[in-house]
Amino acid sequence: MPRALITGIAGQDGSLLAELLLEQEYEVFGVAHGDIGGRFANLEPIRDRITLIRANLLDQSSLMGAFEQCEPDEIYNLAAPSFVPMSWEQPVLTAEFAAVGATSMLEAMRVTCPQARFYQASSSEIFGEPVETPQNERTPLSPLTPYGVAKAYAHYIVGSYRKRYGLYACSGILYNHESPRRPLNFVTRKIAHGAASLALGLSTELLLGDLDARRDWGYAGDYVRATWLMLQQDEPDDYVIASGKSHSVRDLVACAFELVGLDWKRYVRVDQALVRGSAELHHLVGDASKARARLGWSPSLDFEGLVRVLVEADLERLRAQQSAA
Repeated sequence: MPRALITGIAGQDGSLLAELLLEQEYEVFGVAHGDIGGRFANLEPIRDRITLIRANLLDQSSLMGAFEQCEPDEIYNLAAPSFVPMSWEQPVLTAEFAAVGATSMLEAMRVTCPQARFYQASSSEIFGEPVETPQNERTPLSPLTPYGVAKAYAHYIVGSYRKRYGLYACSGILYNHESPRRPLNFVTRKIAHGAASLALGLSTELLLGDLDARRDWGYAGDYVRATWLMLQQDEPDDYVIASGKSHSVRDLVACAFELVGLDWKRYVRVDQALVRGSAELHHLVGDASKARARLGWSPSLDFEGLVRVLVEADLERLRAQQSAA
């Protein structure tokens, strides 16, 4: 039975990946910072099938101890602050976990289990203001946000360790990927929850920022499958994972509200306090041709299918809360 260790296992991607690996008959370990006996909502369905280990990404010795304990065949580093606007409020913390944390992981792996395979969660934010559209694995990096800068460092250090030490280390350059497990501060969940709440008569309006902001959105379940496929190849490499299509926030709103039978223009208000500055990204679109050709990867859900999953999940949540009240 292969063994995998996941940092950030309690988050959206980590929990979805853990479920995928269990389906593939892996023994799954997760790194948690703090009380490993606490409740993790995303892990509740599989909590008795995984093993959590207490470790700190900024403490290399604790990571080495975690690796020695579980002896992983595959390591997935998904732990980092994921809400990009927050990186402006906590730039030092973002740099520590996204950049230094990745280096600590690689160094601990090099010393403890160099035969393991390593996945680093990279991000489309490393392209910042791209010199070309769509972006692929050869597009020069030009990050703008603290999150993007930190992720660019991690992306480069993976390549450095791969070349210097011969480690099997990959970076997955994932574009925006969503699921019902996203927190409500992400615009996709905010819109899905808002549409569901309005449809059930639980609210009267939805406040949003720039409706013209554009993203390349996909389904997180599809994207974590791509991360696993990267570590199943003969040779390590980096891959862009994206839908290849750009949609605006307005598109997402219109789709979500159509699903619940409401005219979004009657309920959505633009709050200027939520409009991001010029250093936020609006025009990133990924070219996943390499992943499709080499990994045999393709998404199971298109944009409309993703929005449907999000809205239906929030309708179900809110109806359950109404019934319990």
